[in-house]
Parts: sequence; structure tokens; C-alpha cells
Amino acid sequence: MESKKLIARHLLEINAVVLSPEDPFTWASGIHSPVYCDNRLVLAYPDIRKDVVQAFVDLIQKNYPDAEVIAGTATAGIPHAAWIAEALDLPMVYVRSSAKSHGRKKQIEGLVKEGQKVVVIDDLISTGGSVLTAVDALKRVNADVLGVGAIFTYQLPQAEKNFSEAEVPLKTLTDFETLIHLAVEQGVIDRGQLDQLKKWYADPLTEDWRK
Repeated sequence: MESKKLIARHLLEINAVVLSPEDPFTWASGIHSPVYCDNRLVLAYPDIRKDVVQAFVDLIQKNYPDAEVIAGTATAGIPHAAWIAEALDLPMVYVRSSAKSHGRKKQIEGLVKEGQKVVVIDDLISTGGSVLTAVDALKRVNADVLGVGAIFTYQLPQAEKNFSEAEVPLKTLTDFETLIHLAVEQGVIDRGQLDQLKKWYADPLTEDWRK
């Protein structure tokens, strides 16, 4: 099975991604969404976790072969970054959303040397704001950020815009489009619900998709 479909199938299997057009979720931003993703559930399934790590290893070897350090975003990216770093025999660090207010007041935990080539790992991309904050922190210590890897992306236009403006490549294991079509194949949703999901994707800031 194609890697994107395999990871999407795993996420649906464990309800890490839930599709609910009739009873939408409310994100922290206030957006009403027919899809909710909680990739932290992957941690509870060792066999699926192994597939995710191997998919990340393949992604990095293909797209970021010169990687010297794996960086995880706090907190969701940390376990995946650790497993990937172990599999690739590379150093690993993690990046907080902001510097600590006490102690050594670090934002980056671990060691990144000037000029080292870094790949940043997150579990989920919505607008990309949080992971790009981590990228900025790494660039401030003169790391060479090759790009970002994540398990899943909602493929929102705002994310594409943000990564493009930041000039940071983004590669993900699977995505919204792959997942919703697989959900139809598996009977998780019907064609009418698929149309609603597509309408939401086209313009998530309006409620038109619910009509």
C-alpha cells in the first residue's frame, strides 16, 4: 500500500482523525471544523508507531538526506523526533514555543551547533504557525533548517502561504485529501459528507459547507 494511504488508514483505525460533518468540532481559533486530528494517539500503538517512524525515515532520506540533527516541537513532536533520531543515529533536540522564564532560559533543549543541518518534526500542520516558530528559534542560533516533516496536514491555504513566505519546505506523511478519499473507500463517510468536507477545505472560515 502507498505510504500516504497506509498512514491515513492507521489514523482512521485508531480514531486519531475523526470526521464529523454533522457535528463539527471547534478549534482553539474558533473555526468550526468537520475534522479533528489527535496524533498523540499514535503513541499508544507500537505497531503503528513503527510504521510512522519508518515513513519519517524514508521521508527524511528522500527529501532531507543531509540532515545532521532532528528537532522536535514541544510537546507533540518530541517523541517522534526521538524515535526518528534513534533510527537515523542522529542527535536530537526539542524546541519550546518560547524560552523558559527561569534557569538558563532556553528555548532549544539539547545541542545544535552553528551551521548544522536540521529537520524539524511536528505531529500536525494546521496553519503552520507553531512549527515555524520553532524554525525561527533554530535559525536564530544559526542552524541550517532544511525543512519540516509532519504526520498530517489539513492542507489549509494559510499553511501553504505561511511556509512559502518563510521559504521553508514542508513534507508530510499523509494529508487531508488522501484521508477523506480513503474514508469514502472504507465507508467511514458517504459521498454527501465528502462533498461537505471538500467545501470546508475550500473555505474553512465560512459556514457555507454546513448547508
